[in-house]
Order: sequence, then structure tokens, then C-alpha cells
Amino acid sequence: MRIARLPPSRRVWIFDLDNTLHDARARIFPAMHEQINAYLRRHFDVDAAGADAMRDHFWRTYGTTLNGLMRHHGADPRHFLRETHVFPELAGMVVHENATRHALRLLGGTKLIFSNAPRHYVEQVLRAIRLERYFDAVYSIEDARYRGKPALHGFYYLLRKHHLDPARCAFVDDMLENLRAAHRLGMSTVWVSGARRRVPFVDLRVASVIELPRLVFRTG
Repeated sequence: MRIARLPPSRRVWIFDLDNTLHDARARIFPAMHEQINAYLRRHFDVDAAGADAMRDHFWRTYGTTLNGLMRHHGADPRHFLRETHVFPELAGMVVHENATRHALRLLGGTKLIFSNAPRHYVEQVLRAIRLERYFDAVYSIEDARYRGKPALHGFYYLLRKHHLDPARCAFVDDMLENLRAAHRLGMSTVWVSGARRRVPFVDLRVASVIELPRLVFRTG
């Protein structure tokens, strides 16, 4: 991995949030999917099966349900995000590893969050798992003008904002399409996944972020 050849102080780590720094699959994503399906039923006159199919189709085609709704239905992104990311009990829903904090501390360098979720949700999750102080900045779907990953708009915004050379950056995500976009820009890529297959645009695969410092030190 190219970034491992740089001094630690020169490295820039760009992390996704959901299913990268915590496991959203167990509790948060099912609740979020219910909220999105309820939104689709209310505003598009579809039944439960139709809402589920619509959400899944847009997510697979455009990376987020919101991207598909904006493209095909002119949906108001602020309204959509307010109605589909409501988690008053989020602290009890987050599944994470306490060792993540130690791993982030060991990595050194600049660390950024780049998520397709809205800012209020991202900040709520980071507080719940006590990771806020490990990151230099947070970038959410609002910063990407609601055009989430894998669209390049948010990547370009982040790079310009911090005057970054992509060659100094490692992008850490669980979604292959997002990693493909980062690779096209010249970033190192880290896939957080339990899968064993090799992917040409993935530089490093980890089952968990807590493995990252050990592997980077070894390759560096």
C-alpha cells in the first residue's frame, strides 16, 4: 500500500462510518430501512413490497436511495434525511469494538470521516462510540451537495478543502463501488470486509479497522 511508504505524519486516512467504524447491520440499518420504506409509502403511494423494491433498486443503482429519489422524483434531500434518520435511542443500538479507539490512535496522521449519512446522524454515532476526538474533520452527505459516494463530487470537495494530494490518502470503506472511485482518484484503498476474494482496485483488506495499524506497520 503506497501510503505505508510515507512518514506517519504525512498520511491522511479517510474513513467511511457505517459498517466501517461500527456495525450498522445488526440494529441501525434495519431501523433505517423501515424509516425509508415508511417515507416511500407515504410519499409515493406504494405498498410495503413496492417500497422495499424501490429502496433496494435505487441503492444498488445509485449508491444511495436518496440519489435515486433526487434523480427520478426531484425529492427534497433535507426533508428525506430528516424523516429517515431519527434515532432517539441510538446509543443503545450501536455495535462497535472498543479497540477501535486504540487503533485510530496508533495510525497517526490526519484522520477524516466521509459518510453518505447526514451530519446529525454521523455526529450522533461518533459521540455514542466516543470517537469524535480522533478525527480532524467530518464530511457528510450535505458537504457532497447530497450526491453521495460513489459519485466523485464529495471526494473532490474534501481534497480541495484540505489541499490534499490523493497519493497521500488512504480511503477506508466497506463498499467496493466507493473504493473503486477512490482508486480512480489515486488513493490507496482499504476494504473492510470478511470476504476473501481479491479485488484489483483494493490495496488492503481487513476484517476490522482494529487490524489496520499492525498491517500498515508491517507493509511500511
